[in-house]
Amino acid sequence: MIADDHPVVRAGLRTLLTADPRCQVVGEAASLDELHVAVHHLHPDLLLLDLMFGADNALDALPELASGSRAPRIVVLTMHDDAVFTREAFGRGAHGYLIKDAAGSELIRAVETVMSGAQYLHPGQGARMARARPDPAEGLTTRERAVLALLSRGHTNAEIARQLMISLRTVESHRATLRTRLGARTRADMVQAAQRLGLLP
Repeated sequence: MIADDHPVVRAGLRTLLTADPRCQVVGEAASLDELHVAVHHLHPDLLLLDLMFGADNALDALPELASGSRAPRIVVLTMHDDAVFTREAFGRGAHGYLIKDAAGSELIRAVETVMSGAQYLHPGQGARMARARPDPAEGLTTRERAVLALLSRGHTNAEIARQLMISLRTVESHRATLRTRLGARTRADMVQAAQRLGLLP
């Protein structure tokens, strides 16, 4: 089963996977709500899962998706080439982690590995995880810091989009990323994180 909020990505993955006679795509999901319903009814053997669905972060859904006697094997397929996300994904139940710019042959290799009962992680990502420091703020971009500062001051997503001249969807994506990296679930958490980083007066 393929879960991604971009139709073009889902179509490309379906074409790639169905070219292999061992693979059959039984369903697709464009949102986390669709995903939960589809997994419940279709019981796929393996789930290719993007991490970001607009403002929704699939990391929060991983423990539920990975539990139960008929739970699928899960390969996270994402743009986030970040040790923090990789560690979180495996800690919450993922069996594989792959970056979207990987070659098609690597995706098939990841599927083979995970379906054999092992975990899959590209060697380069493993090296980055080994080098990564535990500081949750490591790697925050200038834009992410700006979004965090404005969120901490109580601005809405729409206000932030206007001030930074970016789309509302981009703000929502940054907000989801910040929640994961900083463990910030509430505005109070955001304020504390911004204070630790020196983003507030």
